[in-house]
Amino acid sequence: MTEILATDRLNLRRPAAQDEDATTAFYMSERSKMTGGHVPRPAAWRHFASTLGHWEVRGYGLWAVTQRGEDTIIGLVGPYYPDGWPETEIGWLMFDGAEGKGYAFEAAKAARDYCYGTLGWTTAVSYIAPGNTRSIALAERLDCTLDEAAAKPKPDTLVYRHPAPETPQ
Repeated sequence: MTEILATDRLNLRRPAAQDEDATTAFYMSERSKMTGGHVPRPAAWRHFASTLGHWEVRGYGLWAVTQRGEDTIIGLVGPYYPDGWPETEIGWLMFDGAEGKGYAFEAAKAARDYCYGTLGWTTAVSYIAPGNTRSIALAERLDCTLDEAAAKPKPDTLVYRHPAPETPQ
């Protein structure tokens, strides 16, 4: 599977050990509380290790998002389907200082194209915590719609369904 995607402003690459500090810091911060974080360092490290392991088990996973010409991780975006998830997900986490610049939108669009084109997915969702207004706004900007009938990983999770892949002409 492709381990690197490029957009106009970003590179999406397979996460690596060099991303540990930034990713662990994110999961320890309060800003991660709507994505399973705001946890002590050992649990934050396990989140990071899980991100690396997803690639090993599934052959794909969240990409480390970097700005073109740099290699410092600014977020994680991409296909995600851990054990127990009802459906395949396109997830996103942007680190402090990377929000409000359109990076998540750009990366999520590239990830969705990859999921539909390369992975052959016919549907995808994004699981969002209630009250995560920035994530909801991004899902809506990506033309996702709230799917209240969809199965959820947790009872209060919002499920935003991505538009179906376009049929090749």
